[in-house]
Amino acid sequence: MSEFESKLDKYAEAVVKVGLNIQKDQDVYITAPVFATNFARKVVKHAYLAGARQVLVDYHDDELDLLKYQLASEEGLKAFPTWKSKGKIEMADNNATFLGIRSKNPELLKDVDPERLAIVDKVSRTENREYSQNYISTGRISWTLVSYPSPEWATLVFPKLTEEEAVEKLWDTMFEVTRINKENPVEGWKEHMQGLETRADILNKKKYKKLHYKAKGTDLTIELHKDHKWMCAKFTNAKGTKFVPNMPTEEVFTIPFKYGVNGTVASTKPLNYNGSLINHFSLTFKEGKVVDFNADEGYDILKNLLSIDEGAKYLGEVALVPHDSPISNSNLVFYDTLYDENASCHIALGNALQTCVENVKEKSKEDLQAMGFNESLTHVDFMIGSGELDIDGETEDGTKEAIFRAGNWVI
Repeated sequence: MSEFESKLDKYAEAVVKVGLNIQKDQDVYITAPVFATNFARKVVKHAYLAGARQVLVDYHDDELDLLKYQLASEEGLKAFPTWKSKGKIEMADNNATFLGIRSKNPELLKDVDPERLAIVDKVSRTENREYSQNYISTGRISWTLVSYPSPEWATLVFPKLTEEEAVEKLWDTMFEVTRINKENPVEGWKEHMQGLETRADILNKKKYKKLHYKAKGTDLTIELHKDHKWMCAKFTNAKGTKFVPNMPTEEVFTIPFKYGVNGTVASTKPLNYNGSLINHFSLTFKEGKVVDFNADEGYDILKNLLSIDEGAKYLGEVALVPHDSPISNSNLVFYDTLYDENASCHIALGNALQTCVENVKEKSKEDLQAMGFNESLTHVDFMIGSGELDIDGETEDGTKEAIFRAGNWVI
């Protein structure tokens, strides 16, 4: 086995044992791009070795999606295979675990009419609402997202290299930041998650009621409800099984008070949203709601994102990531939120995570609404962190203290 194949096998093993944490006789559903068969097969192998009952792989092709956007009628754009969303719910009810192997072509849809993109996006999110809100955002089931380099993605990240060199370089970078280069990646991941859990515990003991962000183009205040809870990306599903939904992950996060966000925030990295780039943009909030926005690139895409529903104009997540972290220290822009959000502090427009609410199982939907819990069809993270970002926390008694200085932790 070549060195690359050996690392790819370790990557698959870490996804199965750390990300999904597959249990005996559990079913597994995998989505993957058509050119990732080699990696998908390795994941399937390790899934069965871990005791999976059956593993189903659903391959997709972005080029086919592009043809739909370009050529389908408007009615065709609004059509959705409901058997897929119903099938996922059926599997979720039977404690299946879900893996998404993602491979970005960040510029694939750049020439597609934003209105056509918005139609498909809203239909898909509407049809998948029950699965997304009742199973994913609640942490009721285990799920994980990982990436697989495409030539188009790799050459965007490394524009000065040949396609072959760029793909090789992107793999090398991914293996490093996902801890696959460690002698024992699974143990390395366990140690890393313990460190993030410790950081979340520190913030939970502080019980901040407000965060204040200051940087070039950013002067933003975010209120936190008293029942907010800081977490890292180590969840526990309804069966009591631990899993890690994102690989890589460097963040600790919580939810804001829906109506308590005020000020302006500027993006620090491009946002790849459904195959289109939004870049150099800023948002202005008043009482939680986006009341103004601009973008040097992708203005119409951002406009459509904010128009998906009323909740898309409010925040659903606040995440802290130090500037001095593995992905950030690579000095790369990945044009992929899974990586870029773990190089930078970020916030998310749209749906909030129920896992970030203290004693959420004891709360009704009305209780969540009363505490300012945002609901939306969408949840889109965008990056606001840099080596210039300062963040202060304010406690219940009005005490203010530094949390971040020059982009890094000081508590």
